[in-house]
Amino acid sequence: MASNSNQQDHLQKVNDVIMSSLVSEVPLINQVGKHIIDGGGKKMRPQCLLNLAGLAGNVTDIHYQLAAIVEFIHTATLLHDDVVDDSDTRRSSPTANIKFGNSASILVGDFIYSRSFQMMVELDSIEIMDILAYTTNKIAEGEVLQLINKNNFDISQDDYFKVIRAKTGVLFEACGKLACIANKCTLDQKKSISLIGEIFGQIYQLIDDVLDYSGDAARIGKNLGDDLKDGKMTLPLIFAAEKANINDREIIKNAINHGDLSQLTRIISIIDKTNSIDSVKKIIKAKLADLELEMSYFKDNIYKDRMMTFISSSIKRDF
Repeated sequence: MASNSNQQDHLQKVNDVIMSSLVSEVPLINQVGKHIIDGGGKKMRPQCLLNLAGLAGNVTDIHYQLAAIVEFIHTATLLHDDVVDDSDTRRSSPTANIKFGNSASILVGDFIYSRSFQMMVELDSIEIMDILAYTTNKIAEGEVLQLINKNNFDISQDDYFKVIRAKTGVLFEACGKLACIANKCTLDQKKSISLIGEIFGQIYQLIDDVLDYSGDAARIGKNLGDDLKDGKMTLPLIFAAEKANINDREIIKNAINHGDLSQLTRIISIIDKTNSIDSVKKIIKAKLADLELEMSYFKDNIYKDRMMTFISSSIKRDF
């Protein structure tokens, strides 16, 4: 049992699991793995899982393994996403597909994904397998939904939220479910902790989508306007299209239909003119209130404080 170790000690133990599990006899897998690890990353999902495990009762050794599994699933999806989206920058560094090629990126993503299932089997728990099999299936559905919606100006807010729940929310929700493993949670506690993870995942994605039109590229570690280039109609643009005049709507529509990054400055101007970022922030604020309500059901402890700090720093990451 690990319980009250500080956050860095917890994350180091997760990193130890990641490093030992990423080793392969195939040199290219090790090279791409090293590139990903050296690229940093905030380990948002492992942090979320460990904080929620402490909220649920205790952080135990099994939670380090689970946190590493979740990070592997996330990393595999990133490797595949960067190929699908033709991305060239992540965390201010060249993406794996730029450095090693699309084929290597996809295949190493497959290796990491399948390795996560080997790690699940080692834990010998049908409950864990059930949670993560469902989660990975929903993530894949979310990716396909996003692909279907590419270059589609006419998607609704409901369509948008279906994608972010599946693409981002469901893995954070799984962090909540896995946090309850090895802790004696009531059914209501399990529901609350899972909901905290799921709501946080949606907030995190909403902030990402806002920063794509209002952030500092150097600070957020990726190019501004990536969503526009990929033809993704995210919530800031959905609000802008709803509020804009006919001419501005046409500008947004043409830019989305063609993934026209040259229109980024004009699009940002329309977003500003329609106060669309503020509209998204109101939704974030409402979701944050829902999250804090769920948090209030748990007794105060160091992990509750860490979770609140974690949420607060995530929201303020260049807002």
